[in-house]
Amino acid sequence: MDALKIGCVVMAAGNARRFGENKLAARLKGRSLISRALDTVPAEQLHAVVVVSQYPEVMDLAGTLHFAALHNPHPDWGISHTIALGLTALRDCDGVLFLVSDQPLLRRESVAKLVALWRSQPDKIAALGHGGVRGNPCLFPARFFPELMALTEDHGGSSVIRRHEEALVLLEVDARELYDVDTVQALEALTHA
Repeated sequence: MDALKIGCVVMAAGNARRFGENKLAARLKGRSLISRALDTVPAEQLHAVVVVSQYPEVMDLAGTLHFAALHNPHPDWGISHTIALGLTALRDCDGVLFLVSDQPLLRRESVAKLVALWRSQPDKIAALGHGGVRGNPCLFPARFFPELMALTEDHGGSSVIRRHEEALVLLEVDARELYDVDTVQALEALTHA
């Protein structure tokens, strides 16, 4: 492994208003969404992993995996606050991977390939995609940290990417891996798939 230090922020602090309850505790085929999300982290390739959450049970689970757990006391401030908390903890990294917690079909192998892709082009923003359409997760080099830190409210990394489309490289994956669960109906659709 080269000297590039890559951190990972697992974003698990949202209120999940459309879902109606803590969707990270929701289960798909016997396993919670947060457990599935944490399983996709290729920790052996990373310098540090930080799980940002408002939920004590998520922070406890992060601890059992030896990931750092950061409490977000203001989830109502939007995803930008989760990004800032995670990035502050990983500011010494050369790049940071942002992983959402509601893609239950995401595969660890795909995330590992994304990290490898970024290592080969560390000046780029690397993301998973399908058919040329970007999805999550996304890995940003340190040159974009100031822009990420300047985000407000519910504006996430997408707004930074839109300003720098020329810097984006995509790793093609099956569309199912990018499927995110925002509603109970979306989760039920996967249960019966």
